[in-house]
Amino acid sequence: MYIGDYLGRRAIYSPDKLAIIDYGKNPEWRLTYRQMNERANKLANYFKSIGVSKGDRVAIFARDGVEHLDTFFACAKLGAIHTAFNWRLHWREAVDIVENTMPKVMIYSDDFKSIIAEIENATRNTQHAIRNYIHIEGKGIEGGRHFESTLQSGATTPVTCEALEAENIAALIFTGGTTGLPKAAQVSHRMIAWNTLNTVIHDVTHNDTYLNVFPMFHTGGLFVYTLPQVIFGGTTILIRAFDPALVLSLIEKEKVTIFGGVPAMYQMMTQAENWAQVNLSSLRFCTSGGAPLPVPLVEKYTKEKGIRFKQGFGMTEFGPGIFALAPEDAIRKAGSIGRPNFFVDARVVDDNNQPLGPNEIGELVLKGPSYSSGYFNNPAASKDAVDAEGWFHTGDLAKYDDEWYFYIVDRKKDMFLSGGENVYPVEIEKALYQHPAVHMCAVIGVPDAKWGEVGKAIVVLKPGMQATEQELLDHCRANLAGYKVPKSVVFVDALPISSAGKILKRELKALYGK
Repeated sequence: MYIGDYLGRRAIYSPDKLAIIDYGKNPEWRLTYRQMNERANKLANYFKSIGVSKGDRVAIFARDGVEHLDTFFACAKLGAIHTAFNWRLHWREAVDIVENTMPKVMIYSDDFKSIIAEIENATRNTQHAIRNYIHIEGKGIEGGRHFESTLQSGATTPVTCEALEAENIAALIFTGGTTGLPKAAQVSHRMIAWNTLNTVIHDVTHNDTYLNVFPMFHTGGLFVYTLPQVIFGGTTILIRAFDPALVLSLIEKEKVTIFGGVPAMYQMMTQAENWAQVNLSSLRFCTSGGAPLPVPLVEKYTKEKGIRFKQGFGMTEFGPGIFALAPEDAIRKAGSIGRPNFFVDARVVDDNNQPLGPNEIGELVLKGPSYSSGYFNNPAASKDAVDAEGWFHTGDLAKYDDEWYFYIVDRKKDMFLSGGENVYPVEIEKALYQHPAVHMCAVIGVPDAKWGEVGKAIVVLKPGMQATEQELLDHCRANLAGYKVPKSVVFVDALPISSAGKILKRELKALYGK
């Protein structure tokens, strides 16, 4: 009966332990595991009263806050499916997802009231119509209910779904959707449990305090540390959106022990006005993923703040904790994502799915119990993602060295051919980051009459520093083979960044790819 009742268990084991601090509230909310379990029971009882049951989808279109977790844990108690929408979507894209997932409830924050109104209008008289709208703040759309008053109106009677099995789906997490409708990875209760085991082996303790800066519609926000922290009994801090100065001040104020981000976030934090004076000594380690962490950035954090970095690699459909690189290897194995986590098998294979040896580039494939249950309402994509031997194909080009440390060479779709040679933008970006004036950069392939494709670097310089196009090209030429050197450099004030903190190369290709 406890497969989905995470808070019910935690309320028994550590009822008075601080579970969640929500800095999206003013003043911030501090909630114990007993209080979080009471909130989840109340919301689950309300959902039950309006007909939500096992397998039903409950959607949320909101900035980060405790309401995401209230919804997730209430759904888990009922066996329903938490379905978090990417709030960067256009309303027409959101309507497509509503039609695919058919949620019974839509919870939303006031930031997105106009989008929700468009969704309600577009689906009102269809079979996809959502019958229950709940707003987190503000007045909401006509006929909706207020989240907190609705939650508090629910009964405190404990709720569990005794028919729940490990393979039942707890959440839908949507993939990037760079082409067509985003696919919804089905996160089972089994997947959550195995990811938690991989995470605690990765050095999480019962007494950690974690600051989450990833959006909760993203696997990084909900599953990298937040769910393992709840299962393990730690404290998680939530903020509405990533703010470099706020993050630094909260690490000091709340004595945060674990922090996770992507390289772009770590770069931005070094430029925050409070970087020089903030005390980060409470941190046991920081985790970085999403892209290789530039060595100069590791060195800056180590020298100026004494930070130990753990680097890693994860994805929506697997884990998300898949690889980890220990802090002592951050410089020695710079650019590596580390070794597979304990219960993950990994291979690098050629186009015929044959395993490759050390230092040979091929596609990274994975197998293990933390794999998702395919894609919701998309059996064709579910089948295509896994080969006949059960290996999940990531679409990432990778290699491993003689010590079994893995390296992501690039995404298959980001690699380009120049004069018949494979060129991997990540490798060029790594070289650019070694230049002292480069703050952030991205490299894309663009058409070229002679070579087919050539590289174009889009660069943000550090405040107060200068560099010319020729200077950066010469720097690349001194560090890379000739065919890898970009043919041009574009200087910009900022790069487009996703809500998860990753550089949006598809937007760069749209702007500069001709």
